[in-house]
Amino acid sequence: MTAPVRRVVTGHSADGRAIIISDTSAPQVFEVAAQPGLAFTEIWRTDCMPVRVDNAADPTLRPLQLAPTPMGSVIRVTDIPPESEDDGALDPAKAAAHFAQLGGAKASTGNAAAPHPLMHRTETVDYGMVLEGEIYLVLDDSEVLLHRGDVVIQRGTNHAWANRSGKSTRMLFILLDGKFADGLN
Repeated sequence: MTAPVRRVVTGHSADGRAIIISDTSAPQVFEVAAQPGLAFTEIWRTDCMPVRVDNAADPTLRPLQLAPTPMGSVIRVTDIPPESEDDGALDPAKAAAHFAQLGGAKASTGNAAAPHPLMHRTETVDYGMVLEGEIYLVLDDSEVLLHRGDVVIQRGTNHAWANRSGKSTRMLFILLDGKFADGLN
């Protein structure tokens, strides 16, 4: 079971005063059946830039989508379980099906020669911070071990997350819609 994430949402009263709209656990938690222990807690989403500042309905109350919408953003907490032996045996078709469950079928780049079966790439800039535990960021030709408090600025690169620690890792991600520079797509 994923530990809840408290989410405080502010807004405006009818007379324009700052108020608390809600103070509860984030309502959308997506537990991924294909990888027990993997969970995405959606904190907030935006769909345009500049962001419309209003008291609109909760934008997280919809199906999971890995990347933000065009001109949008997403903030989420992700719980990543330790890898199992089965994870290393994923073939490209199963890896693609895994990403389809995450609302990101086109993101999967796994193949037999990839350094990790869950390699993927999105046309986004992502800020990722390790909140609890440790995890490896795996790239095409290298990897780096990240610890609590470390931050990654992921700029549309092909990557995977490998939790080899034996216990769950919790990360905070902020994803911004992007556009690849010429030659990078």
